[in-house]
Amino acid sequence: MASQLLPLELIDKCIGSKIWVLMKSEREFVGTLSGFDDYVNMVLENVTEFERTTEGYATTQLKQILLNGNNISMLVPGGDGPQ
Repeated sequence: MASQLLPLELIDKCIGSKIWVLMKSEREFVGTLSGFDDYVNMVLENVTEFERTTEGYATTQLKQILLNGNNISMLVPGGDGPQ
């Protein structure tokens, strides 16, 4: 029988690793996951923010950011962001 991995357990395994976070809005973030809570509010460090524009993506570098779990659409462990 295969072992079962719950969603919060998978996110917990990503602490200290790079993660790509896609938001419900036009924004995406790539950074190192430093923590999260039961509502999947996340703290990322050394972050690159990607914002979709008509010309492509605008990027912004951030030292640290807190993301609200209600606005997160998808998480990609080890992801590098939009190509």
